[in-house]
Amino acid sequence: MGATMTRREILKAGLTAASLAAMGLPVVSLPALAQGETMVPFTDIPDSMNFTVDPNSPTRFLDIRTIDSPFTAKDKFFAVQHLGQPDVDLSTHRLKISGLVNKPMELSLDEIRKRPSMQMAVGFECSGNGPRRIEGLASNGMWTGTRLRDLLLAAGVKPDGKEVVFFGADHGEESVPFRGQTFKVDQRFGRSITIDNAMKPDPFLAYALNGDPLTKHQGSPLRLIMPGWYGVCNVKWLSQIHIQDTRFVGNYQARMYLTLRSENIGGQEVWKETEVTHLQLKSVIARVTKSGNQYIVRGFVLNDGTPLKSVEVSVDNGPWRPAALDKSNTQYSWKLFSYNWEGATPGEHTLVSRVTDVNGRVQPTAEELEKTKKTFLEDNGQFPRRVRV
Repeated sequence: MGATMTRREILKAGLTAASLAAMGLPVVSLPALAQGETMVPFTDIPDSMNFTVDPNSPTRFLDIRTIDSPFTAKDKFFAVQHLGQPDVDLSTHRLKISGLVNKPMELSLDEIRKRPSMQMAVGFECSGNGPRRIEGLASNGMWTGTRLRDLLLAAGVKPDGKEVVFFGADHGEESVPFRGQTFKVDQRFGRSITIDNAMKPDPFLAYALNGDPLTKHQGSPLRLIMPGWYGVCNVKWLSQIHIQDTRFVGNYQARMYLTLRSENIGGQEVWKETEVTHLQLKSVIARVTKSGNQYIVRGFVLNDGTPLKSVEVSVDNGPWRPAALDKSNTQYSWKLFSYNWEGATPGEHTLVSRVTDVNGRVQPTAEELEKTKKTFLEDNGQFPRRVRV
């Protein structure tokens, strides 16, 4: 993130003076808001779409029209879960590290907080996010925690430890189908990564969001953060890390979170199921505003951390024009962008953005994506937005 934050950004993110001090961030004065600035209405949002945040609802959608700062406030950060939100007693909670380690461990939250800490701006989305959700299952925050690699080194992973499994405290009855039979068993939510990925410097265990302790919606007291990966990989209510020598094939790893993709192998088209892991390159137009005769289009990019080459905007199927990336953007945060829309005329218009990274990957159109992907997860297709001037 940038070296300073405006007062407006701080208020929007729900940051306190104490949390700013903990992050070592100075505060600058709130700039005057633009006089007469108004929202240009989208005409593609269904009347049934409700963005009102119900504090008692376990699921939260972000109204992306409200994005005007780098970080999402904790009470607006999107939330999705499959097995409910467990009540975790912070005083008795212990993180277990088990399996193929030389030193099994049980750590209290206080013991984890005393370990060397790190902070990182990380944005991600639910792999089921897309136009039908008005892209509202996405958010960005400043996370504080301790590096996963250091914990595994302290536990001493044995040479045959190949897979690191993360279990949450959330659990419930699940139906497991097998060749015409269905078995009902109580399962904990679990995801895994390879030991090679676990030993990279990026993954960490977070206990704070935007300087404050995690809320129940965000996995209190502890969650995994996998920068550049989809939301399902960032296991909430983390209770156990288990190292094993075989692949983990739990329900949320090997069944529910697969994408059917086409691949050319030896000149033949082969359809195969792939795991949901790294974020696919994606940009979204979130808001259009008017101030006098000036129109500004704003949006965000989500990706796996690969540097970006460009973000562009097209109006009414016209030429692609470059958008400007915000200075607050960092490697794994969402990347905010803006575009000055000149020559806007009264009536309805279609705006669309696309992003390209330095490796030459270009965000596909929805039509292009349909040719290579059959399931709805990981929808990173271009999202044309309709507005009325």
